[in-house]
Amino acid sequence: MNPINKIVIVGGGTAGWITAAALANKLSREVCSIELVESEEIGTIGVGESTIPPFVEMLRTLGIDEQDFISKTQGSFKLGIRFANWRTKDDVYFHPFGRAGANIGHYDFFQLWLKTKLQGGSYELMDFSPCNIMAKHGRFFLPQKAPKTPIASASYALHMDAKLVAAYLRKYAEAHGVVRTEGMVTEVKQKDNGFIKSIVLKDGREVEGQLFVDCSGFRALMIEKTLGVGYHDWSDYLPCNRAIAVQTENVDATPPFTKATAQDAGWIWKIPLQHRSGNGYVYANQYISDDEARATLLKNLQGEMIMEPVVIPFITGVRKEPWKYNCVSVGLSSGFIEPLESTAIHLAVRAVNFLLTFFPDQECEPALINEFNRRMIYDYEEIRDFIVMHYCTTERDDTPFWKFCKNMELPQSLKERLELFKSHGILRDGTDELFRFESWQAVLEGMQIRPRKYHPRIDNMNIAEITPMLDRAIVLLDELVQKLPTHDEFLQEFCPAPKMEFKKVSKQKVAS
Repeated sequence: MNPINKIVIVGGGTAGWITAAALANKLSREVCSIELVESEEIGTIGVGESTIPPFVEMLRTLGIDEQDFISKTQGSFKLGIRFANWRTKDDVYFHPFGRAGANIGHYDFFQLWLKTKLQGGSYELMDFSPCNIMAKHGRFFLPQKAPKTPIASASYALHMDAKLVAAYLRKYAEAHGVVRTEGMVTEVKQKDNGFIKSIVLKDGREVEGQLFVDCSGFRALMIEKTLGVGYHDWSDYLPCNRAIAVQTENVDATPPFTKATAQDAGWIWKIPLQHRSGNGYVYANQYISDDEARATLLKNLQGEMIMEPVVIPFITGVRKEPWKYNCVSVGLSSGFIEPLESTAIHLAVRAVNFLLTFFPDQECEPALINEFNRRMIYDYEEIRDFIVMHYCTTERDDTPFWKFCKNMELPQSLKERLELFKSHGILRDGTDELFRFESWQAVLEGMQIRPRKYHPRIDNMNIAEITPMLDRAIVLLDELVQKLPTHDEFLQEFCPAPKMEFKKVSKQKVAS
């Protein structure tokens, strides 16, 4: 054994400090020291403000107090995403976390519902989703605090201030022995075998290590600029390549969900925190200019702006080798999939978890690297297919952007998934996939992609037995949700965030 005794993380931000916190939580500081190098001269993007349920699990794994974290990051709860204008204009559907309905015996609920629907039933699938009903009424309660009720099958994620998250995790990591070094990296030194030996800072200091983690964002300082690792460009499937982000003061009640509203050349997000909201327009600059996109975003804002809009260019895709030699890329340096389903932070967490699973000694054996790369690329491809599905199932052809989406050539893996679903409502079960059956079912039903037939085994159950059960489930769920506190009431009781003072920015000034 030739163990690693020094890990160097290049770059801070959310990805860098998630990496530092997770590694420090699992590795003994007496055996392996961790140093994170970041420069205050380099700003962080800081717009990754919406998460998915695995992020909450990460907090619990780290032993972080959820109430304290939410309060100190201006957080709010997220039950899912409300999609508007995606299938057609003026059409709305909801992608919830958690299940819609409960299995009856050994019969799958979706298949039971599908049989009733195909035979003229009036209930919608989302009528049985606790997250959807809570979101519709603006209410929230912790599922784990409501055992033996329909709410228990719900799940949730968080909205939060990305910069406050990085600061929170930095404090956690430093308390667990991580050393932070301020400095701009100007050179990366390699050994004869290609492995990275050290990084050199602007002031001449040299930082050595045996394992390097590239969290330098889109700059990809080590994985691309030093090691020359190429990139799988998925622009043919996901043409959006720009985002304009801006923050606004809250003016209404805080909804417990993210909003994703389709526009002529992309979509606009709204992410509500306790005292402000994150907003942005994700678009394809092939179909709209930056100025036109900015004007569209400003027109759709609610509340006073508290920052100047920021343009963020990106290319959807993944590194051909997220890990090469002794350098592991995490976060934006590894790849990026547009933020439609808030997967960027999750992919950073996955990379760190896989790194711990395949943790090497100083030789960094190829078998470990190959398996890490296979699993990470599979994760990116799975999420890519799920995001593409939102676009390609549209009925819209009213703009060139939506015509492209409706008629694009699909990845073979997505084609197969869709054909399997359209036959009998069956979905491919992959290895440890992020988006499970209920997510695919929710979005496909929202886009009105309904199977032609239900699973034949469901005929073992008489539809006359199913309908009364569905009737009771609908009434019980609605009555229960009506008794819950509103989202804002729950936030104030459970995890109130300190009031923030904002400096206003004039829309007229920005527009001109």
